[in-house]
Amino acid sequence: MFPFFQRKKQTDYSENFCPEKVKTDFSIDPVWLGVTLALVIFGICMVYSASSQLAARKYHNSFYFAQKQVAFAFFGFLAMMAFRFIPYQKFQKWAFWLLGISFLTLILVLIPGIGSKMNGAYRWFRFGGISLQPAEFSKLIVVIFLAYSMSRHKDQMKDLKKGFLYHIGFVGGFILLILLEPDLGMAITLVLITGIMLFVGGVRMKHLVLSILPMIPLAYLLVWRVPYRRMRVLSYLDPWKDPLGSGFHLKHSFLAFGSGGLGGRGIGGSQQKLFYLPEPHTDFIFSIVGEELGFIGVFIIAALFMILIIKCLKLALRVQDRFGLYLVVGITVMIGLQAFINMLVVMGLLPTKGLTLPFLSYGGSSLLLNMICVGILMNLTAQHHGEKECAS
Repeated sequence: MFPFFQRKKQTDYSENFCPEKVKTDFSIDPVWLGVTLALVIFGICMVYSASSQLAARKYHNSFYFAQKQVAFAFFGFLAMMAFRFIPYQKFQKWAFWLLGISFLTLILVLIPGIGSKMNGAYRWFRFGGISLQPAEFSKLIVVIFLAYSMSRHKDQMKDLKKGFLYHIGFVGGFILLILLEPDLGMAITLVLITGIMLFVGGVRMKHLVLSILPMIPLAYLLVWRVPYRRMRVLSYLDPWKDPLGSGFHLKHSFLAFGSGGLGGRGIGGSQQKLFYLPEPHTDFIFSIVGEELGFIGVFIIAALFMILIIKCLKLALRVQDRFGLYLVVGITVMIGLQAFINMLVVMGLLPTKGLTLPFLSYGGSSLLLNMICVGILMNLTAQHHGEKECAS
């Protein structure tokens, strides 16, 4: 296993589980709660600022997106509190059921009339004015499945068939369905999450390295042979070559960060949100933060994410059961990696992908998922804090 997470003694949770303490521990970790709510509230403010002009023009209501984000945050908070008090061990019993349900939803969303088509992609279920994206929730389901399976097959993880191919086979089906939507950014994220978790779980490095070889021709077909994706790569390499075409959006993202300076133009002062940046309240919301709040705002957001990641790493070092450890690692990678990729994309350090910034970007599925993840992490924190007290 990855040496950073190596334990002197790895045991099953049942050896030092203290049910009495868990049942009576209703405390809420103030750091998890405080940082999460800070990001969510900050996100609501920025969603309103970034989308008010677009919403007024399209829906004749400048609060349209902000109101929906507030509703998403409310239900997300309820979900976070609910998952705080669901013992995370229960997910081991539900792993295959959750996997099957998630796989079914990814199939159903591809069926016209059931899945909703927007911008040429079948990614959402629509219920009235609410849209849910099953691929978002599949990330957590895959993390739960991998954590459960790797903990069960801990002595077989170095075996090619039982350790590597077995897990790749399950996750590969999810990736294929997501590619059919199509959603290349989400599929790449799932590949990275799976690779990192398998690495931490003890899969041989040569198996992971060799798995990259078949991805090279696949990447060629999925990126270079698809015109709009190829243009994204070319505009990433030189956005100024076609400033009014393929490089238009990235150029204006640069302008947003550059004009923000140290303290920014102030909330509501962005010029690039005025129909220059695509979906400024979703994928490019970090650019609006940079323009309106400057380097100080960007630093605060990055610092809040770093606090979450450091908190996750500290929790991983305390968890004594393998399932809990892998669950923490998977959720950490899922949130931290997506935030990191989004920030790099809007700053022109990676080709443009349709990935939102966790907690901040507009979107009910993403916000609900991430707040559920925090609830699970709070449950892990409370339980393992209880173990120490119980042992003493």
